Amino acid sequence: MFDVGVSVRANSIVLRGKARDLDEAAKEIENLRRGGVLTDKRTGADIVPSAQPPLTFRGGRKISPSSPAQKKYMESMLKNPVTIATGPAGTGKTFLAVLCALSFLEEGRFSKIILSRPIVEAGERLGYLPGDFEEKVSPYLAPLNSAFITLAGERYYGRQKAAGVIEIVPLAYMRGRTLDDAFVILDEAQNTTALQMKMILTRLGPKGAICINGDETQIDLERGVKSGLVNAHEVLAGIRGIKFIKFSKRDVVRHPLVKKIVAAYGAVKK
Repeated sequence: MFDVGVSVRANSIVLRGKARDLDEAAKEIENLRRGGVLTDKRTGADIVPSAQPPLTFRGGRKISPSSPAQKKYMESMLKNPVTIATGPAGTGKTFLAVLCALSFLEEGRFSKIILSRPIVEAGERLGYLPGDFEEKVSPYLAPLNSAFITLAGERYYGRQKAAGVIEIVPLAYMRGRTLDDAFVILDEAQNTTALQMKMILTRLGPKGAICINGDETQIDLERGVKSGLVNAHEVLAGIRGIKFIKFSKRDVVRHPLVKKIVAAYGAVKK
């Protein structure tokens, strides 16, 4: 691709070579830092790492994917602007999205994390609920809050929220925003409508990325309303930069009984 020498000093990358090669190499490094994919310009093929290393986290804790689907999921969040994951509860969809989001934040890949979720139970009419904005939305975002606190600690999470680095936004409040230089996590996406899914995906800025999670067997929308998560599979399949990940009961990492429970309910549905 280009002929440059590369060395690392502390937190800096030093390049040596001809001016044209240095310029191209610097662009590729910035592309990778932002979560892009390195492409072989001769063939047009993506250059993909052979394995996903464990992510090192605050306090030196290292977490690795525990199944092939989890590995593909984490690789997709590293490489693609849009990752859409479906599958049963307990497969690590939310936890690993939060893990990657915090890792990206510490690496400087993004400057903000945005958490969102459709609030079906309240009809997204939060004005009728008691308390301030944080108190109104926190019950619906408890799984995301829990994952952040488990991984980063309550004090760190609280500081980052207070500074606006981590932002909690119900899906209905996303209209009119541009989600740039941010990693967005949309949880419980099976309860979005097709219009809501289109809305959040079209909010994405040139330096943003989004991870969308959901379980298509737990749709709480009114009868006759098609899930935006289901619709996204039909409309967006095959688009470069959008990766679909499918989890199954084999990927469940909770109590051993959870796999059997998921399988039993799946058999009844069939």
